[in-house]
Amino acid sequence: MSGWSPSPDAVRIERHPLGPRLYVLGHRVHECHLGLALAAALGAAALLGAPALALVVVAGPAAWLLAKDWRDLHPATRDTAAWSLGLHRRPDAPPRLPLRDRVPALAATATAIAGLVNVASVMTAELPSRLAALLSLAPAGDVRLAHALALPAGLGLVGVGWPLARRRRRALHLAVALLAALGVLNVLKGLDVEEALVSWALAAVLWRSRAAFWVRHEALAAGRGLVRAARIVASAAIAGSAAVAVASTHARGGLPPGAAPEAALSLMTLSGGPGFRAPFGWVPEALGLLGVGAAATAGAVLLAPLRLRDTGGALARARAGALVRRHGTDTLSAFKLRSDLARRFSPDGHAVAAYRIEAGTVLVAGDPVGPEDALPGVVEDLVAFSRRHGLALGAVGASERFADVARRAGLRRLYIGDEAILSTGSMDLAGGTMKSLRKAVNRVARNGYRASAEAVGDLDARALAELEAVSARWRQDAPERGFSMAHDALVDELLPEAVVVVARDAAGAVRGFLHFVPVFGRPVMSLAFMRRDRDTPNGLMDFLVVESARLLGERGIQDFSLNFSTCGRWLRAPANAAERLLARLLRAADRWFQIERLLRFNAKFQPRWQPRYLLFARPAQLPRVVLAAMWAEGQLPRPALGRRARGRRRGGAGRRRVAGLPGGRAVPDRPRGAALRRPDDS
Repeated sequence: MSGWSPSPDAVRIERHPLGPRLYVLGHRVHECHLGLALAAALGAAALLGAPALALVVVAGPAAWLLAKDWRDLHPATRDTAAWSLGLHRRPDAPPRLPLRDRVPALAATATAIAGLVNVASVMTAELPSRLAALLSLAPAGDVRLAHALALPAGLGLVGVGWPLARRRRRALHLAVALLAALGVLNVLKGLDVEEALVSWALAAVLWRSRAAFWVRHEALAAGRGLVRAARIVASAAIAGSAAVAVASTHARGGLPPGAAPEAALSLMTLSGGPGFRAPFGWVPEALGLLGVGAAATAGAVLLAPLRLRDTGGALARARAGALVRRHGTDTLSAFKLRSDLARRFSPDGHAVAAYRIEAGTVLVAGDPVGPEDALPGVVEDLVAFSRRHGLALGAVGASERFADVARRAGLRRLYIGDEAILSTGSMDLAGGTMKSLRKAVNRVARNGYRASAEAVGDLDARALAELEAVSARWRQDAPERGFSMAHDALVDELLPEAVVVVARDAAGAVRGFLHFVPVFGRPVMSLAFMRRDRDTPNGLMDFLVVESARLLGERGIQDFSLNFSTCGRWLRAPANAAERLLARLLRAADRWFQIERLLRFNAKFQPRWQPRYLLFARPAQLPRVVLAAMWAEGQLPRPALGRRARGRRRGGAGRRRVAGLPGGRAVPDRPRGAALRRPDDS
């Protein structure tokens, strides 16, 4: 009887754009299937009492196969990632960071671990045989000193990990110095040759990788940084010595005269020292905290990155204005001319991005402005700029078109909401769905209010003063807010085509207005901010929006951008359980951030929705980018120091503050309450 031989088609490998595909007996085999099979075998082996080593050997490959091919476990995500030896990734995923860019994070982790190992070594008893051999070679005082210094050095190594991960060059130098010193201390304190070799090896690896740490620091040539750090340490030492001197009268056995500074230094470096009786029993712990705090503060001063200087000023803003007039077709383009933004131009000068430094992030306001072929250049310049200064990179209010351009430079996108776009012309208010809007508009009209549209450049001084007065009464000295979806000036010499739609009462007095900026290259305008008197009839903003549609249409405008609704799609039509859960959380947050109320205000006009995105470079940077966006848009209060440093302006109709959500322009009209505008006026 002849032996059976498999058919040539029993095992087949098929070429595919996403990678090779394996078929066994006509059935597709995925790596996750192999992982599940190994996991099942692992469970069976465990029940049969297999050796632990064998279980560990099988568990590793099973976990790896499942982790790299998890998408193929579910039909909805199957065949969406490209095969690779590592984790499978989607073809449209941003490119992986090169190894050089991953060095700082790995180095910081290794350095922190080395610091913890050294701290643990100090906290454990030395081996008696090694200690005896050491005492035969070195004086006991030197051994005690090395043991005392190893603890603060190990803690310093842990503390330097964070600035090391931020690529700071001076942090690298400090880490190498600490590692070299710890190697010596490990030998002197207990012949801990193993820890010494690890410290020296890590120092050599860090120095070999020094090209990956390029973030410059504030210059110490003038001595200001060194003087500040020295003052911090000296102040702590003086305070500690004074505390020890006062408490020494209660110390066990007392302290010899003049020993207070030495005792304070021992306690502040966590290397032991005298104990104290009540009421000064807290002194050792307090001095330890004082020493750690002083060292951390001095380290922060010495390792502070190079501060960015504002360059360009009025000239850069005028140059950006020319680009906005030539290429500003996005509804947010004119907001790049805010006076509180810095600007960077592409290498060829044909595109500009407006940004602000917030929370250690270069936060870009919306899309850069320029021709399509110049946008990659400005994105690459922003990436290099943020890397050079050790900052995260993000953009808030980005369009889908720009998100695609930024993806090729390694930026990811996260949906954050929708911009409401309205068509102009007389708005049809008939029907049940428009009942509340119709009632609000009619109520305001019955009170004698009328609306008119006027170009800002045509207003005389008296008219401007009336608008300024309304804005001042509305803001009530509140600080300005807004960033990517709002303007900050009623009168802007670079935007003379801006239009205000003004509401006047029966006596002809200005009681509210909407300010629109042009979108160049197409018949579109964009709402810049809203203002009204607080004692006007409820529904005045509804009235102004409806009248704006009519009046702007008469001026040849076809569409206008109204407001931004944060996460509006999730609130309007959540697609799955995760989005439904997020919608519940957003409704709960509406109490503070006016998320759902702003959506309801926008939705009553039945707009078209245009999605907007938050862009970020790496997942680890996302928290910083989100914090920066919320600070910039005014959704979270900045620390007082940051506000003072920026010298935020107050007052003035032109310097509008925007209320609402990240990038939003308005907030819903509430009974006798807030008005509307992107993150402007609530």
